[in-house]
Amino acid sequence: MQKGVVDFITLGCSKNLVDAERVMRQLEAAGWRCVHDPKEPKGEVCVINTCGFIGDAKEESINMILQMAERKKAGKLRKLIVMGCLSERYRAELEAELPEVDEYYGKFDFENMVDGLKNQNTPINQNTRNYERHLTTPSHYAYLKISEGCNRMCSYCAIPLITGRHTSRPKEEILAEVRWLVGQGVKELNVIAQDLSSYGLDLEKRHLLPELVDEMAQIEGMEWIRLHYAYPTDFPEELLDVMAKHQNVCKYLDIALQHCTDHMLGLMRRHITRAEQDALIQKIRERVPGICIRTTLLVGHPGETEEDFEELKAWVKAMRFERMGCFAYSNEEGTYAYKHYEDTIPQEVKDRRVEQLMDIQQAISAELMAEKVGTIQRVIIDRQEGDYWIGRTQYDSPEVDCEVLVENIGHLSLVIGNFYDVKITKAEEFDLYGDIC
Repeated sequence: MQKGVVDFITLGCSKNLVDAERVMRQLEAAGWRCVHDPKEPKGEVCVINTCGFIGDAKEESINMILQMAERKKAGKLRKLIVMGCLSERYRAELEAELPEVDEYYGKFDFENMVDGLKNQNTPINQNTRNYERHLTTPSHYAYLKISEGCNRMCSYCAIPLITGRHTSRPKEEILAEVRWLVGQGVKELNVIAQDLSSYGLDLEKRHLLPELVDEMAQIEGMEWIRLHYAYPTDFPEELLDVMAKHQNVCKYLDIALQHCTDHMLGLMRRHITRAEQDALIQKIRERVPGICIRTTLLVGHPGETEEDFEELKAWVKAMRFERMGCFAYSNEEGTYAYKHYEDTIPQEVKDRRVEQLMDIQQAISAELMAEKVGTIQRVIIDRQEGDYWIGRTQYDSPEVDCEVLVENIGHLSLVIGNFYDVKITKAEEFDLYGDIC
């Protein structure tokens, strides 16, 4: 057991990761040494940052808590702390069922952890600003969370139950953080929120995302800005002009569409029609030529018929999304669907639908990737792995999208975090291969 060391284990999404990075920075200012996702935890304190979105994520969080509780029983851990979405949603239940945990924090009080772990003999560095973080990503990219919460109340989604109402961060605070991140060597920002489309509505009753991204793009040293988790209803179309205008705003938009039939969009409480959704996608592609659209679809929601699913398959084939993910409906307590619908679709049917959609997408992806052969792409290098340097284009977000593999022939000397022009020589369904120009 290493004294003065806190091990952080982060589960779930990149928004959770940002929260962990903020707490780690504050604890380091208070004299602790923080280690993120250690292969073998050795610190005297362990903080588990949990996810409570769907059943599988909750199970993973519980299993990790139990695993660290066993370490504590064995005398290998002095203090076990749980924070994040699971404890925000189920704190009372967790306290009753898992008394081995010393302290629970949620989504909005986790900074109090610093006071609880304060070392009276170590003065706190008062110069640490609240947006500063201990970056756990490679030094050339980071995530930037611009708001918290969601007002949409889709039928299936537990996020508003966990995060509460949508709350935008002040624009000037975000821009100050961007400048600080650039000063730390960050070249690529992945902008995240539960709902990017609503940014600013609670501050000035108008969409501020286009203005924010425009100002971010003008910060010297900011090479790539990539946008995640937009919502199609009430989408701020002025953003498209900003994306087309700035070369350092990646031609990439992550916009979760979930389904295509009016029947299912209504049951899901998406407040949009098939025609409106299709028109938006067409407008995005027309106004930002060459854009890569990433979307997520949900199958097995109560009420989804075979006819709905067949129409969804045909729609996916017609839309030819550059990037697509799919997940099966999870019946989450407290949601509108849990209260008002019956979860009657068998799990094996849900899983089959996911598999069928992803098979369709795999074929589409293979065709779209093959079109890249012979082109020259600007690639950022993330790491070296075996006989290859691994990088990404502007159309690929870290960890979730495609990669570009450059063979390390003749001990090719590349610098991680630098950009290179790469001629694409080969394509697979989800990866590209190329040579440095």
